[in-house]
Amino acid sequence: MKKAAFIGVGNMGGALARAACRAVGADQVVLFNRTPAKAEALAAELGCTAARSCAAAVGEAEYVFLGVKPQGMRPLLAELGRQLYELHAAGEDRVLVSMAAGVELETMRDYLGETGYAVPLVRVMPNTCVAIGRGMTALCARAGVEEARLRCVEELLSATGRVERIDEHLMDQFSAVAGCGPAFVYPYIEALADGGVAAGLPRRQALEYAAQTVLGAAAMVLESGRHPGQLKDEVCSPGGSTIAGVAELERGGLRAAAMNAVLAAWRKNTQLGK
Repeated sequence: MKKAAFIGVGNMGGALARAACRAVGADQVVLFNRTPAKAEALAAELGCTAARSCAAAVGEAEYVFLGVKPQGMRPLLAELGRQLYELHAAGEDRVLVSMAAGVELETMRDYLGETGYAVPLVRVMPNTCVAIGRGMTALCARAGVEEARLRCVEELLSATGRVERIDEHLMDQFSAVAGCGPAFVYPYIEALADGGVAAGLPRRQALEYAAQTVLGAAAMVLESGRHPGQLKDEVCSPGGSTIAGVAELERGGLRAAAMNAVLAAWRKNTQLGK
């Protein structure tokens, strides 16, 4: 039996499939997509297998990653319920790992219907940076999922970047910060580069300098353990150019805009699973 099946290989499902191939080997991964050519192309690139159907993919692997939209989770789990029961009866439990924003573990259990046993259910929420191994992923599980299975999910995700277990009631908040966050950061990088161009830097160099600066600043927060405010203060000399720039950011409402973006994303997340 293979280690992982990925049902849906869009941007996120495909990124996690790539990471799983790096973590446990392509021979341990099987893919399925409702557009078969998409799964076949990715499988050929990665050296793994493309399944002919969703049922075939589930039949081949112990850990089944569900890369479908929130609105697609109900019909998918209703379809899988009978197969999961039959596998359980044969002593071959599957662990379902959902990537769907807003769909809670108990909701997933309801969607499965009367399968006759407590299906091991896990939720993960990765961000797009997992595609280059620099992502941030949250993980939570339904009560009763064995520790060994959680560690195996973490192993499958080990090549994606940081993985952290959190309580499920914080998953929507996590998604608003880490899941949506890259889209909030990219315009900021672009804006820094635009400022550099306005000041006379060539576009290519301005963009490289801006992106590397954001990358380095983030690493300073994570690796130093110091508060961002303290790190900011250490760059701002009295009467200097940096504090003048910080003052402009404050006048422009950078902090309020960032906070409001996270809160808007969080409110939307709470609606997606309903």
